[in-house]
Amino acid sequence: MSGLRWRIVAAVLVVGLAAVYALPSILPDKGPLSSVFPDKEVNLGLDLKGGINLILGVDMQTAVNNTLERMGEELRAEAREDKIIVLSPQVGSEGKLHFELLTRSKEKALDDLLDNYYADQLRLDSKEPGDRRIRYTVSMTSQYREKLQKMTIDQVLKVIRNRINQFGVTEPDIRRMENNRLQVQLPGLEDAQRAVDLIQQTAHLEFQLVDDEADVDKATKGVVPPGSELAYLQKPQPDGSYTRQPIVLEKNVLLSGEYITDAQVAFDQFNQPYVALSFDRQGARIFERVTGENVHERLAIVLDEKVYSAPTIQEKISGGRASITGQFSMQEAHDLAIVLRAGSLPAPVDILSERSVGASLGQQSIEQGIRSIVVGGILVLLFMVVYYGIGGLITDILLFLNILLIVAVLAGFGATLTLPGIAGIILLIGMAVDASVLIYERIREELRRGLSPRKAVDEGFSRATLTIVDANVTTIVAAVILYQFGTGPIRGFAVTLSIGVLASMFTAIFVCRIFFDLWLRQRKPGSSLNL
Repeated sequence: MSGLRWRIVAAVLVVGLAAVYALPSILPDKGPLSSVFPDKEVNLGLDLKGGINLILGVDMQTAVNNTLERMGEELRAEAREDKIIVLSPQVGSEGKLHFELLTRSKEKALDDLLDNYYADQLRLDSKEPGDRRIRYTVSMTSQYREKLQKMTIDQVLKVIRNRINQFGVTEPDIRRMENNRLQVQLPGLEDAQRAVDLIQQTAHLEFQLVDDEADVDKATKGVVPPGSELAYLQKPQPDGSYTRQPIVLEKNVLLSGEYITDAQVAFDQFNQPYVALSFDRQGARIFERVTGENVHERLAIVLDEKVYSAPTIQEKISGGRASITGQFSMQEAHDLAIVLRAGSLPAPVDILSERSVGASLGQQSIEQGIRSIVVGGILVLLFMVVYYGIGGLITDILLFLNILLIVAVLAGFGATLTLPGIAGIILLIGMAVDASVLIYERIREELRRGLSPRKAVDEGFSRATLTIVDANVTTIVAAVILYQFGTGPIRGFAVTLSIGVLASMFTAIFVCRIFFDLWLRQRKPGSSLNL
């Protein structure tokens, strides 16, 4: 009896814990017990809940050009340390890096520098000797280009995932596709344009001085002083729109967004939201030095080539804090803080496809799925009771426990239930019934051989257990392969199948045996086992 008691205690604990995790997903109103239940509920996939499906294309050529531009600046800096003068590193429209060597006598030294430090990254395409200078043309090696593409896709995935997570979407599905494309599924999200704006924003933040001595009118006509560039200051209007005011900035970037550690929405004295920035230790030192050296100068805050504000520096600013003002709405300030916290995209992304799945379609899918489970379940329950009597009733209870365990595990581990996942649950109902039928038929065979009910149950469970385990292990292996190599809906099916198989084995082998032991103890001595 002591062994049975401990098995009952273990089963009750498992079922009780499952009920705690499953009921928040089953009961729409938890009532006074809401404080007892965990907050986690089963996440519904895009096919059930509705939402937005986006296909994004990563502009890989821009990523390559940006990298070549950065490598050109690094090459010039390293050459300068070796007293080699490299002029005007620029990326051409064909995606190659061009630069000039000032003195031909340094040709071998520059070639050695390229071989020693850039052999794996850059390939020399041509050298065009002039009167005194040599014009170099280099391009990225195919191996490094492939590596760069992989790193870029990985970084884009990470940045978008960070942004979406902070946006508040539950269980987004973001995955890589072929040809530098990404698929983003956002269940439950209805504001597609806001999501697109949030994802597409590059969020490249820079601080540059305003060139107040430059003639803005001439700059708008294309006459920009050397070392400066034309930009546009965003001017908010009362109706919420923005106008663009031309402004000339010094090209030299004094501080970039890579030093940002936090960005939060704050409010000024007029209750107007703005974005407060915090820099890391190095960024704080740079910001303090920049503001100290340029007191009474205007410092422009440039985000994705748009100037949001250009305040005058009144004094040296220490502490590593800055702010972006621009008469934002609360939503704009919130989204801007998200993209700054999540980091900048290494390359622009384009929306190749946008599809909204309506809530009505999701609700219809849910209702049809639940209806199929209810109808199939009722038919199975009735058949088992009619065919196996008390054994069938036990099977019905086990089926209920199976569904309870599946829902609890899905909710507890934050897995997503999809329409194929519902199909997996229906399949599990059949598999759970199969396990019970296997056990019952073994017991019937032993009874026909003349064994006592106790020995028939022992032999029946003993012989059926190995068969059940063998069959379910192969199913789990198949589910693992489906999850590893499948995509969204197939993975959803694999998840529910795996959970269901484990739940089925637990109830069929462990819990079912408890019911039979209790049944045998309650029956009168010498009576037959009605199975």
